[in-house]
Amino acid sequence: MIGLLYPTRDCGEDDFLACARKLDPDLTVDFAYVPWGANIGRVDDLDPVEKHEAVRELGAPERLAAAARFGTTPDVVSWACSSCSFTRGLAGARDQASVLSERLGVPARSTSLAYLTALAHLGTKRVALASVYHHDTTATFVDFLAEAGIDTALHTTPLLEDLETALGKPVLTATAVTLWDALHALGAPPVRRGLGKLFSR
Repeated sequence: MIGLLYPTRDCGEDDFLACARKLDPDLTVDFAYVPWGANIGRVDDLDPVEKHEAVRELGAPERLAAAARFGTTPDVVSWACSSCSFTRGLAGARDQASVLSERLGVPARSTSLAYLTALAHLGTKRVALASVYHHDTTATFVDFLAEAGIDTALHTTPLLEDLETALGKPVLTATAVTLWDALHALGAPPVRRGLGKLFSR
């Protein structure tokens, strides 16, 4: 079972479940939710600076550890939020994973760390970044990738192969890399057609 810590209920879980079903119909994915800070109303009502700070606060390792409650202890856990896992930098992302691993006693990852693992797996050193974030938050992700030596909630699972065909390059999405990396941490992720180059080797 893969345990996913998630920031907002009913906001993209179906894409993870669709990808998991394509990987293995018997693969179980369970979600636990990290609550936003008490002073946060609707995230969409925040200005870009407030939103960036709220996202950073949400990714505080102690908040993740407190929220990591699953019905059954998963075999691997991942903090499945791109922005919340890169706004603290590479060391911060590693701290998040370390705290979760200690809390649950299983391998722990995050979407941002999953990107790095997937890029290394594909031998990729340069990326073109398409971002759904405000330019300040996108710049933070660019800094995160640069820190790792490399010069997001879109429903993309059904489009991966078409995107790769059109671009002639591997396409890595938050959903795909999060699940691929969680399975990679348990051994070897399954090879599946229709999910892009990452799942083809």
